Amino acid sequence: MKQKLLLISVFYALATTVAYGQQTTKDKLKKTRIDHFFTCSLDQFMDTIARRLDITIVYERDSLVKMDVNEHFFNESMQAVLKQVCNENDLQYWIENDGTVYILQQPDDLPRLQQLYKLQQTARNFNPKRIPEAKHAPKHFMFALTGRVTDQKTGEALPGATVKVRGTDMAGQTNTSGNFTILNIPSDTSVVEVTFVGYQADYFRLDSGSVKRPVSFGLFPAMNNTISEVSITGRKKGVLNTDSRKVSVLQLTPAALNKLPNIGERDIMRAFQLMPGVSATNESSSGAYVRGGTPDQNLVTFDGFTVYQVDHLYGFFSAFNSNAVRDVELYKGGYSAKYGGRLSSVTEIRGKDGNKKEANIGGDLSLLSTNIYAETPIGDKSSALVAFRRSYQGPLYDKIFGQFNTSTANNGPGGSGGPTGGVGGGMGGGPGGFANQTTPSSYFYDLNAKYNYAINGSNTISWSLYNGADKLDNSREMTLPSFQTSTGGTLNINDDTHYGNTGTSLKWTTSAGKLFGSTVASYSGFFSDRNRGTTGTITDSNTTTTINNGILEKNKLRDYSLKSDWEWQIASPLKLDFGGFATRQSIDYTYVQNDTTTLIDQHNSGTTAGGFAELEIDPSDKLHIQPGFRTTYFSPTGKMYYEPRLSLTYKLTDRITLKGATGRYYQFTSKVTREDVAGGDRNFWVLADDKNIPVGKADHFIAGIGYETNNWLFDVEGYYKKLDGLTEYSIRQQGGGMGMGGPFGGGTTTTTLTQNFYNGSGYAKGLEFLLQKKAGMYTGWLSYTLAEAKNKFENYGTDYFPANQDITHEFKAVNMYHWQRWSFAATFIFSTGHPYTAPVGTYTINTLDGNKINYLSVSSKNGERLPAYHRLDLSATYDLLRTDGSKKGSLGFSFFNAYNHVNTWYNEYYIRNNQVITTVVKYLGFTPNVTLSLNLK
Repeated sequence: MKQKLLLISVFYALATTVAYGQQTTKDKLKKTRIDHFFTCSLDQFMDTIARRLDITIVYERDSLVKMDVNEHFFNESMQAVLKQVCNENDLQYWIENDGTVYILQQPDDLPRLQQLYKLQQTARNFNPKRIPEAKHAPKHFMFALTGRVTDQKTGEALPGATVKVRGTDMAGQTNTSGNFTILNIPSDTSVVEVTFVGYQADYFRLDSGSVKRPVSFGLFPAMNNTISEVSITGRKKGVLNTDSRKVSVLQLTPAALNKLPNIGERDIMRAFQLMPGVSATNESSSGAYVRGGTPDQNLVTFDGFTVYQVDHLYGFFSAFNSNAVRDVELYKGGYSAKYGGRLSSVTEIRGKDGNKKEANIGGDLSLLSTNIYAETPIGDKSSALVAFRRSYQGPLYDKIFGQFNTSTANNGPGGSGGPTGGVGGGMGGGPGGFANQTTPSSYFYDLNAKYNYAINGSNTISWSLYNGADKLDNSREMTLPSFQTSTGGTLNINDDTHYGNTGTSLKWTTSAGKLFGSTVASYSGFFSDRNRGTTGTITDSNTTTTINNGILEKNKLRDYSLKSDWEWQIASPLKLDFGGFATRQSIDYTYVQNDTTTLIDQHNSGTTAGGFAELEIDPSDKLHIQPGFRTTYFSPTGKMYYEPRLSLTYKLTDRITLKGATGRYYQFTSKVTREDVAGGDRNFWVLADDKNIPVGKADHFIAGIGYETNNWLFDVEGYYKKLDGLTEYSIRQQGGGMGMGGPFGGGTTTTTLTQNFYNGSGYAKGLEFLLQKKAGMYTGWLSYTLAEAKNKFENYGTDYFPANQDITHEFKAVNMYHWQRWSFAATFIFSTGHPYTAPVGTYTINTLDGNKINYLSVSSKNGERLPAYHRLDLSATYDLLRTDGSKKGSLGFSFFNAYNHVNTWYNEYYIRNNQVITTVVKYLGFTPNVTLSLNLK
């Protein structure tokens, strides 16, 4: 009986329908003035507004009848009146794109009221008129429709939106600039349906002007908390999404990242680590270890320029400010001929253009950093955005640095060969865990700026700038332990690292009918400077030795590029992508020991240039074929390199898709590992020369099957990568010096240095499983990867050995639950440990002049493994909503490593009295954080 009364009440509230026209409900609320005294129940007040403005207001009458309005409004706008009344009664209102106003007690009420409204319409056999009638009889037939899909609120382009002609199978997706082309539109009175994740689906009637000029479709955002409850066929939902027409592609929208646990802020790179095929056990790096590849084998671009260092704060932050990012795609393998220069994967990041409709400011404040941004329209044709982020050294910041200066020292073999982070990007290489540790003084910052200018409806120019750097002062004092024949000593270690990126691009996009083009001129620079010295005294067998040595490393890279990409929609089932590129790079790397001995002094430069062409063929609505070819000339070798590519998908049924891809890939610039068993490997950027450093080569083979419904996705992919041209670098010292025993070798003799580039090959193979729940109050996914990555270098023997990044088993569980304004998340990660090379003992060589040199003897290359890695992260996010239902911010609580399992990062080794001292370096334990995010509009 109560439900029946509720329906009757709602029927009464819905007595008025809305006409779909130029004047929206928001305009009526702003323009209508109220000068009236109300004293009535709230449901009567809503009925009065609905009649006066000729709009539909949906609410639950049983609740609102208990609330009263006693107020005199003096010539106030209806919008201000509605906000005030809702505020006084702890309510919110939400306006759908059809003009319907929903009155909500909780954000989760929206789906229920929408369903109730739909039920009422069906019961009365009445549908509100949303789409206007055609203004004229059809005049044009079978024409090409071109246009752009944007955010109605900000004017930002929406890449990946679906545009479909109602009543037909014709559809298209917007490209990275939000543009689309659909051929053979039946008539200029057709209705087009546009959908995109996070936005309300909308419908638009074409007219004769649609034939003459590009159209523009603006979508209104959906209500943040209820998006997962609105079911729209063919529309992607969730934090991370896949594309059924592409192979091994992950898509991400930064707006949803605050639902996931994090150490600091929302992090686009770490979010990808939660998906299969991307390693998640590298707390010290936000770089992508994709399908057995290393971070330098992943091409990362931001607005067209290459980013060579993707880490801040030893990897706990990525280099990308989520407030400046519009969307991201990660290609895990088998990627398009449009991309080249890397062996493993591609991460393409596109920055926001800035709000084109109104000014807005906002930011995030956490226990680690401050992040602010501002965006504004400039005139009618341009917009600008600036975002700045900087860390500050609070208790949580000190905890992160202190963690890696407090280690466990043990005698005997065991542990890892150290991290493989970039020069200045890792924390290995220093003694730790003895005593008298100090907290380092460090900070990072980054700055994003962008200016966008629309010349006309078909041409746009944008300028983007990024600058970021880390200053890490890890200097400390170390007290050495005493042994039977020694009284120890004290060492002062200076360890100062400074590294960062600068990138800028100027981009021109143009659209001319069936042809769309994008041309980018860019510059990218990377630098890494590390100054480390050790001074002090050691007392051994009543002999005091003074230590004064150090190293100085400098790595600098400069990249000047020009790239032009074009899309030509030749026919409905056929599109041609083509373009050209040219890059000039120069790389310098110097490694100086004791201010006198130059171990490495490299200064190389080279040019790569070439072109690509690729067809996208749809012979039927089930089959999609994408053959491509890329060719590159590389000046240091004077050779041409040819890269055929092919990917295809076939829809076996409406829910089952088969997919496969293959291709050849070359890499001309890479990070070479400088082997250091004792103190941790180091990396530095080099340019191939086909002599000491060969051009890297990879062949990809991928096959998979996916099963997808509106709510679920099950996906399986297998891959195999054959690798050639891998390089490691090692310095061998003959004679005195530190040897491999660090500063404790003893003695000084003439040192002969030999530089060795070891070249080899390898392979990576694996099987990935993904089960994802995409919609509902509870969402998330389970993923499992069974993988193997092995290398073979003649210098280490004739057999394959596990690569540094080899992980056999990796399981991830991501769980997200939404309740009203709260979002809860829990992620669990488990994987087998990384391989390492361990010392198994020491030996001493007596030189002719009577000195002794201690050396480490080591196990087989990567013949041991670290303990298994596992951790649980938790988070809770409370959304702060305005009265009109829009989101003004959030308050987030995160608990990294919730059950405080401290995983091993790597070990360092030192020789003392012919004993191996092992220093175990650990990752973070339990680490809480709080983040407040706010925005003005």
